Amino acid sequence: MSTPTDLTEIPVWDPLLRLFHWTLLLSFCTAYLSEGEPFEGLQDRLDGELLQIVHVWAGYVLAGLLLFRLLWGFVGPRYARFSDFVHRPGEILAYLYGVLTLRAPRHLGHNPAGGAMIVAMLLALTATVVTGLALYGADKGLGPLAGGFTGSSDDLIDAIKEAHEVATNGTLLLIAGHLIGVVWESLLHRENLVRAMITGRKRL
Repeated sequence: MSTPTDLTEIPVWDPLLRLFHWTLLLSFCTAYLSEGEPFEGLQDRLDGELLQIVHVWAGYVLAGLLLFRLLWGFVGPRYARFSDFVHRPGEILAYLYGVLTLRAPRHLGHNPAGGAMIVAMLLALTATVVTGLALYGADKGLGPLAGGFTGSSDDLIDAIKEAHEVATNGTLLLIAGHLIGVVWESLLHRENLVRAMITGRKRL
């Protein structure tokens, strides 16, 4: 027998996409916090070597999640596919104008601006992971990219480290923008988008 919730809500976000979303958040936070530099003194209180191991494995998990999302963007359910939320620049700008004027239409899946943000975050995370693996190979001689970076000069190591930090900070800025967008859209359409990403269901 159908309940009122069954009649007014439909499944949108599939279980694997939701698991990806929250695991990605946890992995990024773990990698960021275990790196040590954002919180000076953390490595003084904890074993620095242990933190480095945690940081590296969090990075590996991120790499695996990004590969999964790339595949799921082509073979996953409708609302998980890139074809559903990747839009032309004109459509994205038109939607942003609608957001600013409080007239943006509601979308069951990702709206054009949200879709653009997701693509940007995936690219930023990919850059973060790749530069992290390159740094691990150049500085420690370890990891899947070690063969191409073993024996790197100090200047190259510093350059890779700088690129890794830029990619990480860029990802943080995009996450902040994503959170602002989620709050704005939730208020604009009177819909709890965080809850939707937990339950997978949205108002019909």
